[in-house]
Amino acid sequence: MRATWSGLIQFGMVALPVRLYAATEEHPVRLHEIHTADGSRVEHRRFCRAEGREISYEEVGRGAALPDGRMVPLTEEDLAFLPLPTKRTAEVLGFVPGQDIDPISYSRPYFVAPDGPGADRPYALLVEALARTGYVGVAKIAIRSRERLAVLRPRHGVLVLQSLLWADELRDPGDLASSAPITDRELELAEVLIRELTGVEVRELHDEYAHALEQLVTAKVSGEGLAEPTEGGPAPAMDLMAALEESVRTARAARGD
Repeated sequence: MRATWSGLIQFGMVALPVRLYAATEEHPVRLHEIHTADGSRVEHRRFCRAEGREISYEEVGRGAALPDGRMVPLTEEDLAFLPLPTKRTAEVLGFVPGQDIDPISYSRPYFVAPDGPGADRPYALLVEALARTGYVGVAKIAIRSRERLAVLRPRHGVLVLQSLLWADELRDPGDLASSAPITDRELELAEVLIRELTGVEVRELHDEYAHALEQLVTAKVSGEGLAEPTEGGPAPAMDLMAALEESVRTARAARGD
């Protein structure tokens, strides 16, 4: 793995040299853009408006727009002097119980690795202390041209830094919640159903979209048709109590009770 970031994690007077590595990799199924008239691939070209011509990748740089519309070019050397302490140091601002962090704010996770022999002991100490207390460290860090809040937490003996969305990046759900009344008996049955359905082997679940897409492509090439997809799941229940009672019976039967 290639390191995404290197620098210091600072907690109190302890400075821990680390490297960050992406902890996840998505495997998206990519569909190409085509010209619907003839099926040929569509290309996206880099075009300079001022000169009215296509330019090469080597001619492309980055810039910041001023309020009057002018563009200020910024080079990698310029960005290296960005006056932002979190570029090279992630200072732990404090520690909070892990459950105090709303999961909706979690963003990208990174594995944290000690960088050099002198980092091993403070790294092991931080991992074990967090594991024992159930607390997570809250820090600020600049990764990939963005400053983020982040939490530091242990996972199977490894320190994980998980970036967080800022508060103003979380949307207000508005009036999406339901105000429909529920009875005590309905709530009791729903709780029983939840307990009966406790336990999912997440590692055994797989993304079936790629396989379904492959079947579709094969059918298109061969000229064969595909069967109409079946609607997933039962229709919405008209009688909530009856649906809950039947669900509990089915769940118990599946468990052999």
